[in-house]
Amino acid sequence: MMDWVPIVFVTFKVIVLGTGMFFAIKWHYDQGKKAKENRAVLRAGSKVAALFVLSLLGLGIATFVFSKMLGLDLTFP
Repeated sequence: MMDWVPIVFVTFKVIVLGTGMFFAIKWHYDQGKKAKENRAVLRAGSKVAALFVLSLLGLGIATFVFSKMLGLDLTFP
């Protein structure tokens, strides 16, 4: 007898990801039609990307400092 949990979860995942991809493609297609706002969308996207990179760098540094405070050995082999 086959376990039903993987079948249900994989089916749900495919439905959710498929729906998300459809709406993402539709949104990007609709944004492409707006010629005047292309620069604004690109500028906003670059700001979000820069903010993400800076927050990722800050989180990495904070993790390193916290690990050192706990006395963890962070040397490479």
